Amino acid sequence: MATPDKDRGDRSPWNRLLIIPIIVPLLPFLYNALDPRFLGFPRFYWLQLAFVALGVACTATVYQMTKRRR
Repeated sequence: MATPDKDRGDRSPWNRLLIIPIIVPLLPFLYNALDPRFLGFPRFYWLQLAFVALGVACTATVYQMTKRRR
């Protein structure tokens, strides 16, 4: 019988990419201004949307690189 550690498929170095969407929104200097405005929205609001896109991109990349080929 195989040990559980050998059956785990989450040991890929690609998984480290998932830390980026966690760390980047925690950097306070990104939010410390009202300008530049984008379509009338202050920096905070459009950065939040950019962080969502960053999270989706990182998650999709990790998924594609770590899924098992059948």
